[in-house]
Amino acid sequence: MTASESLATVSETRPKRRKNAQGVGSGAPSWTVIALFVLPAFLLYTIFMIWPLFQSLYFSFFEFKGLVRGGFVGLHNFHELFTRYPLNEQLPQAFLHNVYFFIGTMLIQNTLGLLFAKLLYASRFGKRFFQTVYTMPYLISALVVGYLWSLMLNPLFGPVNQVLKAIGLGSLAQPWLGDPATALPAIILVNAWQWVGFPMLLFSAGLANIGEDLREAARIDGAASWKLFRHIEAPLLLPVIGIVTVLTFIGNFNAFGIVWAMGGVNGEPAGSTDVLGLVFYRTAFRGGIDAFGLASALAVLMFIFIFGVSMIMLGRFHRWEENLT
Repeated sequence: MTASESLATVSETRPKRRKNAQGVGSGAPSWTVIALFVLPAFLLYTIFMIWPLFQSLYFSFFEFKGLVRGGFVGLHNFHELFTRYPLNEQLPQAFLHNVYFFIGTMLIQNTLGLLFAKLLYASRFGKRFFQTVYTMPYLISALVVGYLWSLMLNPLFGPVNQVLKAIGLGSLAQPWLGDPATALPAIILVNAWQWVGFPMLLFSAGLANIGEDLREAARIDGAASWKLFRHIEAPLLLPVIGIVTVLTFIGNFNAFGIVWAMGGVNGEPAGSTDVLGLVFYRTAFRGGIDAFGLASALAVLMFIFIFGVSMIMLGRFHRWEENLT
């Protein structure tokens, strides 16, 4: 038997794969199978994310008397947000606090996340252990983290002040969450501590995706560690930096749980920790008459702002990436 005859015999005895309507072998999943797997997640996302968004947009154009929807009022609710007391005073202050929250988190959380990722990438021992330690806090509920840190920062029995006094730094001990000057910075630090593991994982993946041949070539050319990071790793990490920046922006302008747990629903002390999420909550559930209409209008404005700025950020980072290529 010749070689060609042997190949023909094998091809005849081999089981033939059935073709679907698109001509693809049965080994590839069909669109029906893909849809069945995607459908549950899509339904959950639609029910809990997309539908409330459109519902808020719809409610923002109506007045409410308690839970009863009244007549169509157009843009009246949006106008009331900036003219009705105390919303006209609370909203600018809360927005400014969200800006501080975002800037502080970017400087602390993401800088430390990049530093830890860089150190762990260069480390040979204990990498998995420290990755687990750093990522554990953000797996815990923000409310639990906030309550625990509120106890730790308690001026009477909190361990933070006790440790400062024990090491001779008692002059630094103070009511961290009771002083308007330190309350918001303290919450920012706690928030950064909780979430530092998330950017660390993303930066670690980005560093691992950079070819070692580029690093070796830079070292052969005499590049020190800082120059290697500045000219090789940092430019190649730009897509990851963009994603981390946008996700940090979205998360901090939607901040609620950690601030509510540590500063209370009114953003105490003296409104120094008030953010847009707390204003929305108070307007919806403690605002009295026409509360749902005003709260829906605020939710729509928050979505437009967050979505718009996020798109601008993504576009800017995309242009920076194109300039580097």
